[in-house]
Amino acid sequence: MTDKPEDFVENPDNPESSTAPSPGTSPEPSPETSHEPYEEPPGDPQQPDTTDEEDFATLLENSMTGVKDDLRVGEEISGEIISIGDQGVFINTGTKVDGVVDKTELLNENNEMEYKAGDVLKLYVISTDDGEIRLSRAMSGPGSESRLYDAQKNAVPVEGRVSETCKGGFRVAIMGKTAFCPVSQMDVNYIENPEEYVGKDYEFLISRIESRGKNIVVSRRDLLNRYIEEEREKFLRTAQPGDIMEARITRIMGYGAFAEVAPGVEGMIHISELGWSRVERPEEVVSANDTVQVAVLGIEHTGDKNRPVKISLSMKSAMADPWTTIFERYAEGDKLRGTVTRLADFGAFVELEPGIEGLVHISEMSHRRIAKAGDVIASGDVVAVTVKKIDPAARRISLGMKDAEGDPWVDIEKNYPIGRHIAGRIEKKEKFGFFIELEPGITGLLPASKIRDAAEKGGKDVDQLKPGDMIRVVVDTIDTAGRKISLGLGGSPDEDDWKAYEKEARQPEAKQQPQSGGGLGDLAEKLKAAMQDRRQDE
Repeated sequence: MTDKPEDFVENPDNPESSTAPSPGTSPEPSPETSHEPYEEPPGDPQQPDTTDEEDFATLLENSMTGVKDDLRVGEEISGEIISIGDQGVFINTGTKVDGVVDKTELLNENNEMEYKAGDVLKLYVISTDDGEIRLSRAMSGPGSESRLYDAQKNAVPVEGRVSETCKGGFRVAIMGKTAFCPVSQMDVNYIENPEEYVGKDYEFLISRIESRGKNIVVSRRDLLNRYIEEEREKFLRTAQPGDIMEARITRIMGYGAFAEVAPGVEGMIHISELGWSRVERPEEVVSANDTVQVAVLGIEHTGDKNRPVKISLSMKSAMADPWTTIFERYAEGDKLRGTVTRLADFGAFVELEPGIEGLVHISEMSHRRIAKAGDVIASGDVVAVTVKKIDPAARRISLGMKDAEGDPWVDIEKNYPIGRHIAGRIEKKEKFGFFIELEPGITGLLPASKIRDAAEKGGKDVDQLKPGDMIRVVVDTIDTAGRKISLGLGGSPDEDDWKAYEKEARQPEAKQQPQSGGGLGDLAEKLKAAMQDRRQDE
């Protein structure tokens, strides 16, 4: 007996072909034994291909491997966005049925959709009726007591409206019931004005349910801490050094300012990174709650429980570098005005604009001789300067002040003719003489030899004078090319006037009645009489 061919199909309409051979009956000859040519029976064109069906079933079975059979109300899922419709967003729930969440729940404060297909969201199952899975970020609307317990058990957020303040906290309407939220659980920060929360909608976690749903305690702070932790993880997962972002100033310290770059994520802006200008105090640049642009300089995982991550930020790096375009605004020879920022032994630093600071060397501060910069200017002064040299590679600008003021030696011979008596200030005392400042930028020398000669002739001993004292001198010689003036001691103007008055007073007295040895006495009498006449006139 031989087997039938594998592709042989019995014809149910032919009884002979469907009836098994009876015992003792010889079977039909096989193709091998038959002398007649064998023709393979044609296949039924209406019969489906069982191989394709098996392959499809295998694929379907494999695709459903690991898929949950059902979801419970209140269960949290992480699902990928499949598509975004006009009113709903479809989510892969990991079951045989896709879920849907209202599109309005995913819009930002500007009513814009900030998610796209492929993004993964954390949502909660709020309904599984009629073969549809409804998802939401929080449970809302009137609900039974069982839904409240489900929300508490699975830590599902519930929507609530703060109806009023009460002793120790707030009354909150949630799912058709009234709950209590302690004031310490309404926010992560200290609440100064509780009335600001009344009438506003928030999400809460149910902390406790007692008396069959009549006593409900909720917390918003626990939920905020959860969101903050999620945002922190998201930020640390995606942020890279060099990223520029918005930040909110939270605290100001002497060494810089702290800024929040994401909920619960703070970084520190060092005082040197607050701007291109030199900053003495952070309060001069930023204030609490200011929104600023910052660049991430570095992210360091410290392993510290209290501060696991250290983030360094910079406002300066988020701004354009003013030195890259320095030649577009300044050229050598330009006359400008700047603010003195600090003094040094060798000169003063002057700020032309934020981030652009130049040095005025002490030799370029004035045409007159100065010992230190503080003798001429002080921090905060606005001064006129001339640009002498620009070096963008070294980020340096050399400035001068005396060129901007003008050269006082231009008209020196006109302003100080030979023989002119003038009062000056002793600038410096040396062994070879005194340096006398006649005006800023004009200094003459009173030689020591002339000081000694005056003392030997019974004149005033000027050697006892100190730097800063005033002294009357006379111009002896001028060397304009060498910028030198030689001075001599001049008489006191009071003394000169006295001598002239004495001479005038003596002349009429000598003509009328010459007297021996009584010149000064007669003069005193005349002065006394003149004073009496003056009193009478008054």
